[in-house]
Amino acid sequence: MEHLGALNAFVQTADAGSFSRAAARLGVSSSAIGKAVARLEERLAVRLFHRSTRSLMLTSEGSLFLDRCRRIFSEIEAAELELSQLREAPRGRLRVSLPLIGMLMMPAVMAFMRAYPEIELDLDFTDRVVDVIDEGFDAVVRTGEARDSRLMMRRAGGFAHRIVGSPDYLAAHGVPSTPDDLLRHACLHHKYPSTGKLERWPFLSDGAGFELVLPVTSVASTIEPQICLAEEGFGLACLPQFAISDQLRRGTLVSVLEDHLQEVGAFHILWPASRHPSPKVSAFVSFMADNLLRGPNG
Repeated sequence: MEHLGALNAFVQTADAGSFSRAAARLGVSSSAIGKAVARLEERLAVRLFHRSTRSLMLTSEGSLFLDRCRRIFSEIEAAELELSQLREAPRGRLRVSLPLIGMLMMPAVMAFMRAYPEIELDLDFTDRVVDVIDEGFDAVVRTGEARDSRLMMRRAGGFAHRIVGSPDYLAAHGVPSTPDDLLRHACLHHKYPSTGKLERWPFLSDGAGFELVLPVTSVASTIEPQICLAEEGFGLACLPQFAISDQLRRGTLVSVLEDHLQEVGAFHILWPASRHPSPKVSAFVSFMADNLLRGPNG
């Protein structure tokens, strides 16, 4: 602590430009500041200031040492802030962007709200690639990885896709046994709203992925219409398993060609890079990373 006191005396003197002004800032005598700096110079065996009766200037060694001292005090301040935030309960407004299929994540979102009642969630649902920082989001949930050095990222779980159809459709049109069989089926596709491109079905053969140009019976920019059309027997759709777990459990949709698909999906939580994220952001990231996708595949 004595060493820290001497370092503080040195920093305050350098900032104030005199022992007397530094003493006034710290509430001690100017002689006490002068003695503290002198003892510091003696211990370091280097002169930190050029002294004259009219001025006090840093030496080159003093300038280097001042930069280090400021970093030391910055680290102390950051550590104190971090500890104070650990004691602070997560609260306040939390602005989050989720993909349009985020409605299917509402069980996890509602569980978070129950766990942290003092956090006010402001949810924005869009498949547009938002600018997290410029648009003022505290966090976003997205597939894919971050390409912005200003953002931190945490994986929130991988998920598999399933090719599904209704029992009536499969009874009428047959159950495909290979991906090539799909060329004779009605296929319901998802279109990326940002690019207009169709999402490819993640086929797997001999451990490697491959693409297959499939018939296009319908195109939708969100998952819900695909689920509805598939349940009503209009064709086969390739959907994230977590999005259709209820339909698979009830039997309104049946999965086919499971051995011919690879797991390619993953959600990530992104938030502005900070050495000490706020308690509300830390709480959201940790909770959603553990709860966003439940079960082995969602």
